[in-house]
Amino acid sequence: MPETVGPGARLVIVGGGGFRVPLVYRALADGPFAGLVSDVVLLDARPERAHAIARVLDAVPLHGEHPAPSVRVEDRLEDALQDADIVFAAVRSGGAEGRVLDERVALSAGLLGQETVGAGGISYALRSIPDMMRVATAMRAVAPDAWLVNFTNPAGMVTEALAAVLGHRIIGICDSASGLVTRAARAARVDLRGTLAGVDYVGLNHLGWLRRLDDGGTDRLPALLDDPVRLAGFEEGRLFGPDLLRVLGSLPNEYLFYYYFHREALRSIGGADRTRGEILRDQQRDLYPRLLAADAPFAAWEAARRERESGYLAEARSEDEERDEADLAGGGYERVALQVMRALLTGRRAELILNVRNGQTFPGLPEEAVVEVPSTVDVNGARPLPAAPLTSHQLGLMSAVKAVERDTVQAAVHHDRDAALRAFAGHPLVDSFHAAARALAGYEEAFPALRASWV
Repeated sequence: MPETVGPGARLVIVGGGGFRVPLVYRALADGPFAGLVSDVVLLDARPERAHAIARVLDAVPLHGEHPAPSVRVEDRLEDALQDADIVFAAVRSGGAEGRVLDERVALSAGLLGQETVGAGGISYALRSIPDMMRVATAMRAVAPDAWLVNFTNPAGMVTEALAAVLGHRIIGICDSASGLVTRAARAARVDLRGTLAGVDYVGLNHLGWLRRLDDGGTDRLPALLDDPVRLAGFEEGRLFGPDLLRVLGSLPNEYLFYYYFHREALRSIGGADRTRGEILRDQQRDLYPRLLAADAPFAAWEAARRERESGYLAEARSEDEERDEADLAGGGYERVALQVMRALLTGRRAELILNVRNGQTFPGLPEEAVVEVPSTVDVNGARPLPAAPLTSHQLGLMSAVKAVERDTVQAAVHHDRDAALRAFAGHPLVDSFHAAARALAGYEEAFPALRASWV
């Protein structure tokens, strides 16, 4: 068994000016993950953002017994990666303006304007994959023994692309699947006791279904799906409604709203004054200067966090419906990332829903494809737990979207425009080759570097 890294590990956060970095730091400094890390290194394409977040970290209220990890900001990737044990990557290639263009170009072609789903997700991946390939290549040269925990979106595609460079030393994470399981288990009154042994969740990133919640030999999910009152008590139950859930016999990941209610989502997003990206851009336009100048930077950040999270998936809710307080309390992907890190560093085994290599999990998909399933993590990395066979509906949708993902990776890594056009045209949410061609042309105009990348 490989030697574990004890307390004093070095964590590098690529995208260290990211909005949710303080959630990671707070858990490392004052909670169950305290003591795992002694040094945190922040790197961001815009260094002033990393310095602003560093001010927030310095002001995080702490009450634990362990000394808080030191924090420093680096400007060069190679310098940041020196002596790294774990690398967290949460990069937004193109920034807030890039997200707005992902949304607006799709809408102008008559398509869904969402940053990770459909045409916008393909565009985002065509930018984020090359940026993250540079990170992976630098890691292999400077920190070959470090682990990359990736939550750069679209997480599944980025993880699959980077596995060609890093092999098993990359693990992709997303909090939407684990959040669904947590909320459904609470509604079904199932105590998971820190294990996923009774959980059957299958899918790809932002495309999955919870199919079983076993409580000591009894599957509690059917009773939950038959109870409109309990379904109304949590996010996904309200989002999809009892009729669809009865037909599916499962609980979909929230992002499947864009598939099962495509017309409604397109109408809602297309009719809004501003896209989600424009709202966030406007909210955060002066945030980082305020964080650099504020006497109480953590309080300023916390107020902005709550405002930001209250608008998540707003197109799926009525005007007077607000998100649950539990959803606004924070603590999503950072909990998953830190549990992965603890398992990798200490050997303390964890079971989590992760983006990992398919292998033989689903024979209908390529072995090297990345899927999002319950997995076990230890010092040797992450491996998928056994899963029941997919239904025809699940396999069909997953196969269609996975083909799009693989074409997108081909386009991004090998500068293949035909593969990009095939990805746009083949996506289930793109209903016309002409619309696909308009979208790709629109993204090439919006992002000149994309047009220049084709060979």
